[in-house]
Amino acid sequence: MPHVALITTSYPDHEPGSEAAGSFVEDFALELSKVVRTTVLAAGTAESTQTTNSLAVRRFAVPRLPLSLLRPHMPTDWRAVIQTLRAGQRATARLVDVDRPDHILSLWALPSGWWARSATQRTTIPYSTWALGSDIWSLGRIPFVRRSLRATLGEAAHRYADGIDLCKSVELLCGKPCDFLPSSRRLPKLSKSARNRPPYRLAFLGRWHPNKGADLLMDALGLLGDTDWNRIEEVRVCGGGPLAGYVRESEKKLLEQGRPVTVRGYLDKAAAADLISWADYLLLPSRIESIPVVFSDALQLGTPIVASPVGDLPRLNSEYGFGIVADGANADAFFNAVRAAINADPASYQSELERARADFDVNTTVSKFVHDAFGKVT
Repeated sequence: MPHVALITTSYPDHEPGSEAAGSFVEDFALELSKVVRTTVLAAGTAESTQTTNSLAVRRFAVPRLPLSLLRPHMPTDWRAVIQTLRAGQRATARLVDVDRPDHILSLWALPSGWWARSATQRTTIPYSTWALGSDIWSLGRIPFVRRSLRATLGEAAHRYADGIDLCKSVELLCGKPCDFLPSSRRLPKLSKSARNRPPYRLAFLGRWHPNKGADLLMDALGLLGDTDWNRIEEVRVCGGGPLAGYVRESEKKLLEQGRPVTVRGYLDKAAAADLISWADYLLLPSRIESIPVVFSDALQLGTPIVASPVGDLPRLNSEYGFGIVADGANADAFFNAVRAAINADPASYQSELERARADFDVNTTVSKFVHDAFGKVT
């Protein structure tokens, strides 16, 4: 049986906020281990190893978690960034030297892909990269990081990205082809009865960050009038992040007006599934976006989506008809999109959601990677 080493900076560690991306990576690893022997190398608070059947999870110690909150442009974070880079490089080198995997898949391009490239330069072990928008659109803007990113992508056996437009950005950066590989996780199977009349339930799940538009959502809710709110049973806003103060203050103002808004923190996978299944519409008010994990969550649970016109979302809505896309990535446009949604029939989107579900299934993603890496696996 072939052996794949999966190097990642995103893996569940039971800390608040680690669940969404980490949960997807865990589900991918679990499905992958059913086909090939799989070793996950991930950051942790201490070194550890856990093995179950054909899946092993190894942790290397880093000074701070989650790694997504480290800011390379901030001098106060430089010490932790350097320590993390060195720890990951050492751990990857040990894995390559001792285990000799047949293929390495790096989630994500940086720093995991850089670790893989450094460790395999003295071997014949191939590595592949799976890029996020933050790899290309954020880190890729830093000159010296961009050079390393270009080399890491260019020397990979296969390049993947979790967005269609993002694939084009990867190709422009390194001059090599890149394939779309959607990020999706396995949620509990829940029964859902789509509503065809108001009042409707609306939900937001994600980071309270300007890129995710948490502030745009709260502003849009503030623009809804009494007639609109008569068609809404409740709006639930779940997550956490740098805009927490703004979200909480906006919630207070809405509650003072008698609006049925509930704000909660981060949710684990089971609670996220409950929320999305509960909702008649999932809200994606992002300013910058590729294809978030909660998009495939909504497809899986049969919940239509109200989204900003960013990234791949307009194209996907044209292809699948998953819901309503706003005219712009601002509060006024999202307010109009929400108003259109609560005056439409959520049940009318079910056939389109069903059609999209198979294309965003984790088994489809695993099959694509394994075929690329090994061809037919017996």
